[in-house]
Amino acid sequence: MTTPSRTSARPPADVQSSRGFLVPMLVVSGGQLLIVLNDVIANVGLPAIQADLGMSPAAMPWVVNAYILLFGALLLFGGRLGDQYGRRRLLRIGLVVFIAGALIAGLSTSGTMVILARALQGVGAALTAPNVLASINSTFPAGKQRNTALALYGAMSGLGVAVGLLVGGVLTGTLGWNWMFYLNIPIGLLLLAGTRSLVEAERHQGRIDIAGAVLGTGAMASLVYAITRGGEHGWADPTTLAFLAAAAILLLVFLVVQSKMKDPMLPLRVFRNRNRAGAYVGMLMVSFGPLGMFYLLNLYLQYVLDFDPLQTGLAWLPFAVGIVLGAGISAKLAAAIAPRWIIGAGMLIAAGGLFSLTFIGTSTSYWGHLLPAILATAFGFALNFVPLTSAAVTSAAPADTGIASALLNAGQQIGTALGMAVTSSIAVAVTAGDLPDALARLTQGRRDGDSTIVAEASEALVHGYTAALAVGAISLVVAAVVTAIVVNGAKPAPTASDQLANDAI
Repeated sequence: MTTPSRTSARPPADVQSSRGFLVPMLVVSGGQLLIVLNDVIANVGLPAIQADLGMSPAAMPWVVNAYILLFGALLLFGGRLGDQYGRRRLLRIGLVVFIAGALIAGLSTSGTMVILARALQGVGAALTAPNVLASINSTFPAGKQRNTALALYGAMSGLGVAVGLLVGGVLTGTLGWNWMFYLNIPIGLLLLAGTRSLVEAERHQGRIDIAGAVLGTGAMASLVYAITRGGEHGWADPTTLAFLAAAAILLLVFLVVQSKMKDPMLPLRVFRNRNRAGAYVGMLMVSFGPLGMFYLLNLYLQYVLDFDPLQTGLAWLPFAVGIVLGAGISAKLAAAIAPRWIIGAGMLIAAGGLFSLTFIGTSTSYWGHLLPAILATAFGFALNFVPLTSAAVTSAAPADTGIASALLNAGQQIGTALGMAVTSSIAVAVTAGDLPDALARLTQGRRDGDSTIVAEASEALVHGYTAALAVGAISLVVAAVVTAIVVNGAKPAPTASDQLANDAI
């Protein structure tokens, strides 16, 4: 059993000095960028991977799903392992596993090999993500430095998606699909070297909860698989319903077991803090709309407006700008304004951006309509980063920060998966109601030069996209109301570890 040192919660002198915090800042923001980037980067290269390796259409989605499934399933376990064995140690293990998966994926000679490598990357991501976030509390003193770290970390959640789409398109088109995976290797090695700048926190003293790990992992795996399958095969699909039922049963048993255990994997006390519970719900809901928008607008830009992959990637640059601006302003506001007002304003601004996209047509101007809508959505989305992350993690006991971070990551991951699955299902259903096989007709019409078919198919597709975007906008309005009620109006009081950090400055 490891005994934490008396200085485990105290940031090192070089971080306290406000001059030597650059390396740890790059590690926590770069780690999150690496994880999120890999959520989407493979999407762009799927056609090239299929053509090169001869993958079947049924196997193709698993290049993406294998990563998402293992990532989501093991998040809670990865966070608790960090609490017990050291977050810096688990972060390093996670990065090594992630790099190994990327190397194998790039060297793959078959579809099965790529899928297994992506699953290995998902395991690495589950060990990396919660321990990157938990390291912010132990490394950066409360105040400006921690708010800046939280803002940069949160900015990577949105920026990583935009960068992933752009870089994936460029690398696939110039060097080949393998380089989408090779890119992770130098980034991962640099992050691995930088982990020595992070401060190890106080560890949770106890044994691994094997029963909780099995039940929690099973529940998360069933839920994530049901969500991804539901988006592809429909929500009435028997297998989808079976896995949803399995997730509900496993989750119920998991919570009952955790409530009775002396040393549970998920201490239910983490939900007793009102701000923290509200932050988990808020992160899930705020991830649903804006990140579901990526999927819909990618289809709209390429199929309806006829953008090529590079143009589509460049079209998302305003999203990156909005993320940077919103995260920077959020960090400043967090020091002066109660979190519920920042969160509410951010969600409503993002909802306004999504709502404006419900008015797109078959020939909408990118510069006059799409660009400002994308910018507004990103800006509002980014305003939530610091208050939500701070509410979820800062008030947690030092020994529970890893699991608190894992829950926030799980909320984001599930919200993103739900956003893509639900909005795509709505878009497909509405489009099919207007014109069955609209996408195939559009492709054939363009090939044949039949402008009438192209117009009819484009209208049907746009109707589906706008209906789904409207659901995303409504979800953000609901999220703004929920978080305004649940999250306390006052700024959260500093924890004991925060006070220690402040005393050290």
